[in-house]
Amino acid sequence: MSLGALLLALFFGLLLLRVPIGIALGLAAVLIIHLGHLGLQVVSFNFQAGIAKFPLLAIPFFILAGAVMDKAGIAERIVRLVLALVGRHLAGAALAAVLVGMFWGAVSGSGPATVAALGPILYPLMVRQGYSRGFAAALVAAAAELSIIIPPSIAFIVYATIAGTSVAQQFLAGILPGILLGLLLMGGAYLVVRARGWGRPEKVDRPLGALLREASWGLLTPLVILGGIYGGVFTPTEAAAVGVFWGFFVGFFVYKTLSLESLYRLLVEAGVSSAVVMLIVGWAGLFAWAADTTGLVDALRKALLGLAANPWQLLFLLNLLWLILGTLMDAVSIYYLTLPALIPVMAHLGWDPVWMGVVMTVNLAIGQITPPVAVNLFVSARISGLPIERIWREVWPFVLASLLGLLLFSYWPLLRQALGG
Repeated sequence: MSLGALLLALFFGLLLLRVPIGIALGLAAVLIIHLGHLGLQVVSFNFQAGIAKFPLLAIPFFILAGAVMDKAGIAERIVRLVLALVGRHLAGAALAAVLVGMFWGAVSGSGPATVAALGPILYPLMVRQGYSRGFAAALVAAAAELSIIIPPSIAFIVYATIAGTSVAQQFLAGILPGILLGLLLMGGAYLVVRARGWGRPEKVDRPLGALLREASWGLLTPLVILGGIYGGVFTPTEAAAVGVFWGFFVGFFVYKTLSLESLYRLLVEAGVSSAVVMLIVGWAGLFAWAADTTGLVDALRKALLGLAANPWQLLFLLNLLWLILGTLMDAVSIYYLTLPALIPVMAHLGWDPVWMGVVMTVNLAIGQITPPVAVNLFVSARISGLPIERIWREVWPFVLASLLGLLLFSYWPLLRQALGG
């Protein structure tokens, strides 16, 4: 068995043994480096080089910004405003859940973090409106998948770093797909709610103007972050830091919901979450180096080029591969596993890497709500107290709606052209 094949076998074998993905990537790479006499001294250098990249600095800042804005009370105020706008409809709570999920995607950048922020607010609201508990938990998880598509997206930052695209361009390309996918999820939720006879109009006991004033500071958040990026005021990495200070300003001086004690807890929470992501980035980078050195990347590249005679067939197979991997692994690991072999193929076919980043990320977003792993569903299960199997049974309409969006982004010429493909 070649070293490249052994590398893959070790990695998937460790996954079957339930070893965490980041550790499995790193352990498989280190073992191959040792067995292949490639020099163990490269481990520390490659690990450091993998995370010492300026665009990746945005990841811990965006994680902290999402945590700060959640604890500042922005999510609760946004929910109240959206309910006042659409709550009069019978399916208003379901529509509000997706709309708030779309907005929070422009704050958080992480699917599980969005479920954690919005679930405690949206889940009891929908249950109170007569929705089944499983459906309510599934809808919150599905709305949160938009967080890795709508900018600022942590997934897009990692993709752009590996593929060599502009983070700002990648963010811009995610806006239209995020909105369209949100509309498809709203359509699916509306059909299910109406078919099952759930819901009732939500009574709003406060004037819309007062709710709008309360939520206005939160509504300005995406404008501050994205407006600064596309206005040329600051880079995406600097925008992440600005988002943190904006959240602190709103929480400490406007809503006055944050304290020094809560600040300490936020820093610890964001530090732990950032460490997990960066650990995966570091070990995945080492795995990618080992795969390249052992010839695995070149073998995969040749296999993909062999299918390049029919680009539509290749695109279908890539979508299928990413969908399967997305149900088993996190987005960061999948980027590092597949992009090194795919980048030269994209250049050969003339595929725009920004468009391909959108297609790939939509696949991985669907994986966040598709069993068996489905990280968003597990967070939603913890919040709702339901067994994961009960939520799985209710999530399929949203998986199908998301797959429809994926087909449109992949094959509809107008959308491909709009996204650069």
